[in-house]
Amino acid sequence: MSLASSQSPVKVLIADDSSFMRAALSRMVESDESLCVVGTAETGLETLEKIGELQPDVVTLDIDMPGLSGLETLKRIMSEMPRPVIIVSSTARRGAEDTIEALALGAFDCIAKQLSYDSSDVLKVQNEVVSKIKAAAGPRVPAPRPSSPVDRPPVVEFAPATTVTVPSIVAIGTSTGGPKALREILSALPADLPIGIVIVQHMPAGFIGPFAKRLNDLCPLKVHEAEEGDLITAGHVYFAPAGKHVTVRRRSSSEAALHLSHLPSDVPHIPSVNVMMSSVAEVFGCSAMGIILTGMGDDGARGMQAIFLKGGLTLGQDEATCVVYGMPRACAGMGVLSRVAPLPDIPRHILDALGYPEPH
Repeated sequence: MSLASSQSPVKVLIADDSSFMRAALSRMVESDESLCVVGTAETGLETLEKIGELQPDVVTLDIDMPGLSGLETLKRIMSEMPRPVIIVSSTARRGAEDTIEALALGAFDCIAKQLSYDSSDVLKVQNEVVSKIKAAAGPRVPAPRPSSPVDRPPVVEFAPATTVTVPSIVAIGTSTGGPKALREILSALPADLPIGIVIVQHMPAGFIGPFAKRLNDLCPLKVHEAEEGDLITAGHVYFAPAGKHVTVRRRSSSEAALHLSHLPSDVPHIPSVNVMMSSVAEVFGCSAMGIILTGMGDDGARGMQAIFLKGGLTLGQDEATCVVYGMPRACAGMGVLSRVAPLPDIPRHILDALGYPEPH
């Protein structure tokens, strides 16, 4: 008997004002035997009523709902009957901005809404929906395992400070749970940070620009969606755009710039943490610092390994503070983390590596 069949399926409520989307999402969810659609809702108020009546384990919520908006519905779910909520949103500007707000309010993750699906896209979207619902449901349903399964991996401490090269760049990779984690980290770093930060955050197309703008408004650092040829500048943060890899290229002995590309195309994620971090390792060597945060899967494990093998610093978020302990687990399992730390301590680790004094 499979593990999925040995326990009751995850109960899912689908809330969307589109009958097409309710039907499409229902088919996708019920393609997996460990998931079960217990009901659907067309409005925000009906969503709240159905949650109280059906007690679903996970809710998929349209951000653009009639009457009580998706954001107001989410606020009431989080305050009155908290449970994992996956936002289903259009990539139009307002939809993307509202989705970023929803993630800040506690939504588990987001899925880009499409009004129609080509046959070639259905399986990919279905796998995304199923994987995110399973991850949201927690350990009762096994999340997708990294390619190198691990148990309790060893943690290698930093070498003594006298032998560690001060970082010249920080490379960060994250997925599910990343928006809140990145906000906490970046808002705690000073405007005069003497190095640049490059980030890959797995997020649907259309969401990275509004997310970077929001962080730019909230953080002392200058936060951008990366553009071709951007020079990596101290005090600036660069996000890889959705659908494009970002890599680092040396312009001169003192300058490095960002390059955007659709290649390689045969990887699970574009942008890829592995692709970005591998280029950072190649260009910056032992002066690179890699950080892997909460997220599903194992993207970033090979990139963190590349930084580790070059003698750079590698830091992983600990399991207790991860929304999903997938990406850090994969890195820990390969033995390529110099240190593991809870999320609130990560800004201090960055500043310590740069030689910032403890605040008084």
